[in-house]
Amino acid sequence: LVPPEIVKFVTMGRKTVVVTGGTGLVGKGGEFAVSQDRHDDEEWIFLSSKDCDISDMEQTKALFAKHKPTHVIHLAAMVGGLFRNMRQNADFLRVNLQMNDCVLHCCHQYGVEKLISCLSTCIFPDKTSYPIDESMVHNGPPHSSNFGYAYAKRMLDIQNRAYREQYGCKFTSIIPTNIFGPHDNYHLEDGHVIPALIHKSYVAKRDKTPLTVFGSGTPLRQFVFSRDLGRLIIWALRNYDEVDPIILSVGEEDEVSIRDVALEVAGAMGVDDVQFDSTKADGQFKKTANNAKLRRYLPDFQFTPFAAAVQESVKWFVDNYDTARK
Repeated sequence: LVPPEIVKFVTMGRKTVVVTGGTGLVGKGGEFAVSQDRHDDEEWIFLSSKDCDISDMEQTKALFAKHKPTHVIHLAAMVGGLFRNMRQNADFLRVNLQMNDCVLHCCHQYGVEKLISCLSTCIFPDKTSYPIDESMVHNGPPHSSNFGYAYAKRMLDIQNRAYREQYGCKFTSIIPTNIFGPHDNYHLEDGHVIPALIHKSYVAKRDKTPLTVFGSGTPLRQFVFSRDLGRLIIWALRNYDEVDPIILSVGEEDEVSIRDVALEVAGAMGVDDVQFDSTKADGQFKKTANNAKLRRYLPDFQFTPFAAAVQESVKWFVDNYDTARK
């Protein structure tokens, strides 16, 4: 028997959408997108780690009992750049497994109608053919630099399938490529590549020193602007019902080298002297993703041009330097 306090929340057609990790990079992109495309039958609640430790089951249950979500977008995760992942693989594995178990179990127990969780292209096999697509997530070990994070995220796909098979839950996941935009984490050592470069460029301009980029600059990446991703996540919540994940990304033709990224960021910040320290690790050379599935659903979706998105991201950091996470 289901305990009386664990019931399906009936809302007469209204949606209450809870977003975990709602004040981070992707959550803020989603919040911006919701502000541009608001539906009267939707209430959106963007939560942060201050609202609840979702690696704790009792706190997560209390959160669900309080907000009574009909839909959940699970963005919260322990995340970091290449060098933090290399230092803390055990932490990334354990914390993310705990978060995911709490959220998915509560979505099932409290009768959530739909759950979308966020994966990443860095979870794909290191040794693979390119471009990668949604069918290849589990086809081999991930890159050794971030295996803890990668296996925890892969398990979300397994959990989605298990809950759907056993209980009929409508759980699915999205796979963005490298995300950047306003409200990122700009930590100089632990941030992802674009926010770290933005902060480094800011310091270089302020101190009149060269911008030193870790690595050779040769690796290739596809970058998606957080506000574009926010629009796609809202679309997925309202329209995407497959259990199989879907890659949300710009096309293969929009892949850029880290060297080009660094020069774009430096140019937007007004820094002329850019140097590359090839004694530092490059990480995975490339992880080119195929967005054909997304294009079958949304053939006319327009992504923000990369240069314009970098300009906007740099401006946001400069304007919000005192309060930005760093």
